[in-house]
Amino acid sequence: MDFIPDLPTILAFTLAGLVLTITPGPDMTLFLGRTLSEGRAAGLAAMLGATTGILIHTSLAALGISALIAASPDAFLALKLAGAAYLVYLAIQAIRSGSRLQLDARAGGRRHSIAANWLTGLGINLLNPKIILFFVTFLPQFVSVGDPDAAAKLFFLGVYFIALAIPIAVAVILAADRFAAALKRRPAVMRGIDWLFASVFSAFAIKILLTQGR
Repeated sequence: MDFIPDLPTILAFTLAGLVLTITPGPDMTLFLGRTLSEGRAAGLAAMLGATTGILIHTSLAALGISALIAASPDAFLALKLAGAAYLVYLAIQAIRSGSRLQLDARAGGRRHSIAANWLTGLGINLLNPKIILFFVTFLPQFVSVGDPDAAAKLFFLGVYFIALAIPIAVAVILAADRFAAALKRRPAVMRGIDWLFASVFSAFAIKILLTQGR
């Protein structure tokens, strides 16, 4: 099964995926906000929409990156180096700005249909230029220049990320009240997540820079 990366790559990606999933961002804010204001079905619908967006980004990134490898290995190498620089930028931003979890749990506001919640989740991932940039620069860190199976491996990793993220997101939605309250009462926990995010992604950036410098 050539589309499955080797074990060290899967373990590294698993670590990165778990850190990404537990780091509060726009998608988690949406899931929790809709759950608190409209119920679990709304939160789950928004989560499924965001997941669909991730799947689309994964497919586009896999096709585009594999085409770049075939057309110009040097350009792909430049993309990996740019990705390493972007990971360092994200790490610095995590420390400087921190996670922002802003929830609107007001009752009595306009309620959304399941389809509308799904579309909102889709839009928050599909149309966010930061997420597009992240997928284009992050996924290449897990394939090698000249890998003939790059597209299949990238798609596998994207689907694997979804498999990692869904159980955590569902658990957060089901325990939305307690989870949101815990994060608000314990800012030190969120700062710990920020430092974890910064540490892991700085390590990935250093690894790719050292590897390409050999």
